[in-house]
Amino acid sequence: MEAMLRSLFIFVSFSLFVTHISVKVSATTITLYNKCTHPVWPGIQPGAGHPIVARGGFKLLPSKSYSLKLPADWSGRIWGRHGCSFDASGRGRCATGDCGGSLFCNGLGGAPPATLAEITLGHEQDFYDVSLVDGYNLAIAITPFKGSGECSPAGCVSDLNMMCPVGLQVRSQDKRRVVACKSACFAFNSPRYCCTGKFGSPQSCKPTAYSRIFKAACPRAYSYAYDDPTSIATCTGGNYLVTFCAHH
Repeated sequence: MEAMLRSLFIFVSFSLFVTHISVKVSATTITLYNKCTHPVWPGIQPGAGHPIVARGGFKLLPSKSYSLKLPADWSGRIWGRHGCSFDASGRGRCATGDCGGSLFCNGLGGAPPATLAEITLGHEQDFYDVSLVDGYNLAIAITPFKGSGECSPAGCVSDLNMMCPVGLQVRSQDKRRVVACKSACFAFNSPRYCCTGKFGSPQSCKPTAYSRIFKAACPRAYSYAYDDPTSIATCTGGNYLVTFCAHH
């Protein structure tokens, strides 16, 4: 599933590069803001062939922000890890979104379930979305500014952990709280839910009862693999704010 989405964004980025060979004058700024009441450890994974930024991860305290410049034509994904503990060498683990037990993800992706913010920068147009295809752990919103075009916000600003079906729940070690919500694909590994095999096309893979719960709560986010029309947003020459726990 991750490979499917990554291929989509790599293809879009490559197509834009071939079509538009003008040089983008200014780098894109992306600002990560932690609106949660607890620390978040953002993870950043570049698409194939793109550079790692900010070593792939760091700690972000509540009410703090971190801005970084993205290289032209960069493509990748950002997610929030929480419940993390690392030693002085940066080794440890996170309750959700863990990337190989390291503070610095260095190109590794996050363990599902994790809410993903995905972005592909282009010379003429940027593409971005928030995906629940790999499940949900934290509410994330992407807000563009200083751009032109539609530049609509994207994201999941509801707390899906509060409404997660029992079969999809990931609970805390003491079992008292739901800390993440699996995708139906991850929970049941069924072609119908994963859009694989005979369900591997937009025509054959349709919304399910589980994806509809996600979509009803987060209409501006991907709820399953082929949920394209209402999920991908575009903007030209924008900068972006990614907010964790946007529902607070």
